[in-house]
Order: sequence, then C-alpha cells, then structure tokens
Amino acid sequence: MSSLSLLQSIKTNKSARRVGRGAGSTKGKTSARGHKGYLARTGSTRRLRFEGGQQPLISRIPKLKGFKQINQVKYRVINVGDIAALAEKGILNKKILRKAGLLKRKYSLKILGNGEITSAVKVEADGFSKSAKEKIVGAGGTINIKNKISKIKNKN
Repeated sequence: MSSLSLLQSIKTNKSARRVGRGAGSTKGKTSARGHKGYLARTGSTRRLRFEGGQQPLISRIPKLKGFKQINQVKYRVINVGDIAALAEKGILNKKILRKAGLLKRKYSLKILGNGEITSAVKVEADGFSKSAKEKIVGAGGTINIKNKISKIKNKN
C-alpha cells in the first residue's frame, strides 16, 4: 500500500440472485411470491394507499364537509340585559363568570347589546358590540377591552 490508487474496494460485485431456477436454489418454483394472487404476477406492484383489500383510508374519511380552523376564536356571548344580575360589587369580568361556571377557560367573552341596563357596572371583556358600548356607558358604567378580538382580512 504505497499509494491510494492501489487500494481496492471492500465491496463485492456480487450479482443478484437468479430466482426461479429449480427447487435446490432456495428461490425456486414460486420464488418466494407465494401461490397465485396479485403479487405473484409479473409486473404487479402494490398500489400506493393499498390496504390489503380493506376500505382505504381515503375512502373512509368524510368529504366536502368543511374544515376546522386551528386558530378559531370561540366566544361566550352575554347580553347587556344580563350584566346587572351577573355582576359582583359593580364589576363583571372573566374571573367572576368562571367562578359562576358560565365561562370556560378556552372561550373569549363578548358583550352584545340585547336588553337594557340601569346600574353602573365596570365591564371587562374581549369584545363589545357597538350598541353594548353605548348602553353600558350611557348607564354610567365603564368598559375595558382585555384582548382585542381581531378579524383576519383578506388582502386580495
């Protein structure tokens, strides 16, 4: 080994096994293809997504039923008419509603303007309708937007 050009490969140039050349060759007769069937034939290859004859997954799943948005904002809606009954010490926020069992952690709170309010209440929520803002402020209350709910606008 005086130079790199004299080195030989340790890989062998072994030819592929000749299948179907008699019973003693370990790959004779059916040549490890079994008896008959789709995969015993020449030129047959298993199709992509083939599941052995059972109904393929692509056929089992529902189609054309829409999809779930992964970043969807889920709202719990409370009307202005219900605020006075739910408020504690003139304050209504997510914490009070969770304690009352009316709001789950993954939901955002939005106040809508259905109903009337007479007492002054400080309301903290993620969103307010225009009429709800007017009614709460008109009754002497205050509003505080915690996490502004933004809608994604298409820029086409």
